[in-house]
Amino acid sequence: MKVNFLGAAHAVTGSCYVMETGEHRFAVDCGMHQGNREIEKRNEDMAPYDASHIEFVLITHAHIDHTGLLPRLVKAGFTGPIYLTKPTSELLEIMLLDSAHIQEMEAQWKSRKRQRHGDNSVEALYTQADAEATMPLFKVVEYAKPFEPVPGITVCFKNAGHILGSAFIELEYEEDGTSTKIVFSGDLGRPDPMILKDPSHAADGADYLFLESTYGDRNHKDASGSLDELAEAVAWSYRNGQKCVIPAFAVERSQQIIYSLFQLSKQGRLPPDMPIYLDSPLAIRATEIFRRNPQFFDAETQASIKNGENPLDLPNLKFTLSRQDSVAINETAGPAVVISASGMANAGRIKHHLRHNLWRKGASVVFVGYQGVGTPGRKIVNGAKQITIFGEDVAVEAKVFTIGGFSAHAGQDELLQWLGTFTNKDLQVILTHGEPKSQEVLAKLIEERLGLKVHVPGYLEEMVLEPGRGHAPVPVAEAPRRAVDWDFLLGDAEHLYGEFRKRLEHLQERSFEEQTEVRDRLMEINRSMVELISEM
Repeated sequence: MKVNFLGAAHAVTGSCYVMETGEHRFAVDCGMHQGNREIEKRNEDMAPYDASHIEFVLITHAHIDHTGLLPRLVKAGFTGPIYLTKPTSELLEIMLLDSAHIQEMEAQWKSRKRQRHGDNSVEALYTQADAEATMPLFKVVEYAKPFEPVPGITVCFKNAGHILGSAFIELEYEEDGTSTKIVFSGDLGRPDPMILKDPSHAADGADYLFLESTYGDRNHKDASGSLDELAEAVAWSYRNGQKCVIPAFAVERSQQIIYSLFQLSKQGRLPPDMPIYLDSPLAIRATEIFRRNPQFFDAETQASIKNGENPLDLPNLKFTLSRQDSVAINETAGPAVVISASGMANAGRIKHHLRHNLWRKGASVVFVGYQGVGTPGRKIVNGAKQITIFGEDVAVEAKVFTIGGFSAHAGQDELLQWLGTFTNKDLQVILTHGEPKSQEVLAKLIEERLGLKVHVPGYLEEMVLEPGRGHAPVPVAEAPRRAVDWDFLLGDAEHLYGEFRKRLEHLQERSFEEQTEVRDRLMEINRSMVELISEM
């Protein structure tokens, strides 16, 4: 079987493997690339997917970095079934429409900007109509019940414990008379996750494991420590009469934060007069889907609900669906907890809350999840002194908390523990969904502690999995490594500054008012350079 890595290779977003046997071609996940401009350019090129020749898609879970290009795949000609669990199908019905709305709004904004300069308009990556055309293709499957999407390929979804409805996928096929089993971890959850059941163990006999490595270089803090840090952030803002702003992914992370605040409330550590806003229409709708699917919760949460204490029914919790209600949060004086999307602070209402509160010394900003390369969240976590929001430079004066214990991803030891349940000593491990540093550390540990062979593919790399056990992946064509020509860029910058200095003599002959105009523009350039240096 041939594998083409169309995403999540040396990166954490854009998860997609296109698999080819002699007779069949299908995909596992179809995620959106998220991050800086260079990374997001990948979303525009659908040629490698060859959408009309993909027979079916298997979806591990609903997060947009695993599903966000499904409408674009359909737009490009895909018409086959999309296999997924019941909660994943319900979540995607709201998430893909929300994503499509964002694509349309961004395209309109870019088009207006380009048209003012006499350029052509921009087409949306996909539309809400494309998202609606995707949903009839959903085929719901149950956990632990094998099925055949096509003759000769058997698939089984098992609980991954990452988000509601998440699965790791076991796939078995026969080629040249030999049976081979592949496991795709998707995003693997942690033992004893909040609200959800623990991840399942994989079945015996896997030959290949495609393993996520998001936190392959570190472990998370324990849950009790994370709860203490959240309490500290809330108390900080409450004492100062300011907002505690929490960028959170709409699905799972927002519900985890509500659950955690519920625990603090029961412990008497949540101020009873402090309002809590869930300011994300998508998160509000996702919370309702959680309420409708308690059968997927762990025994502790189910018992709590039966006893009349639903952790998602938090005192003082207010849902703000309308834009007017969202605006009113920052127009209302006094402390409050504001949970809003997106989790990486790169889109949605959270940007408005950061613009209103990031510069306030009494406020707090709490990051509770992974922050992608190039995102505003990553810049703040890395210590940026200011960031640009809606074209305005905003100082980072609020107290910043980074709480790793809320992560829905398994940490280093948890990944190794789950991997240790595989019994085949000839198992081949392919690390995906992680940054290079994380993958390098995890690969070394897997080889040293478990004695397993590890391969780390690159973006657009192709690989052949040989039939039968004990055969290592054979790289077919690896995408060439690209490098930024820093010498050219720095030389060009030095040339431009040299040219500016040459013209300075003539500039000084102009009026003071004309000189100040040029001075102010140069100061803007210098401020941008200071911001860039602070992020490096």
